[in-house]
Amino acid sequence: MAYSPVKFDLEYPEKLSRGKLILKSLFGYFYVMIPHGVILSLYGVAVSVVMFISWWAILFTGKFPRGMFDFVVKYFRWSLRVTAYFPGFMTDAYPPFNGDEDAGAVPPSK
Repeated sequence: MAYSPVKFDLEYPEKLSRGKLILKSLFGYFYVMIPHGVILSLYGVAVSVVMFISWWAILFTGKFPRGMFDFVVKYFRWSLRVTAYFPGFMTDAYPPFNGDEDAGAVPPSK
């Protein structure tokens, strides 16, 4: 069985928008944290239930059910993207409302 390490990949932004920084600082809670926060908090409750069930599945079968694993990974991926955008100010790309692997990919600037 092959194990892979956790990978958090975030490119260093050569330049960030000052206008977006001011908007995020003043209104970030309204347009980022309210919509993403509400949905992520509900998603987090579901992840807690899935983690409880998967704990028992791992205990008895010795493996993490694939569907449950993917569900939890999508939650953490989405949560990290929101945190990198606000309050982390690490990116100017507004986080998508999903946890898909390639959804947060930003095309390289030229």
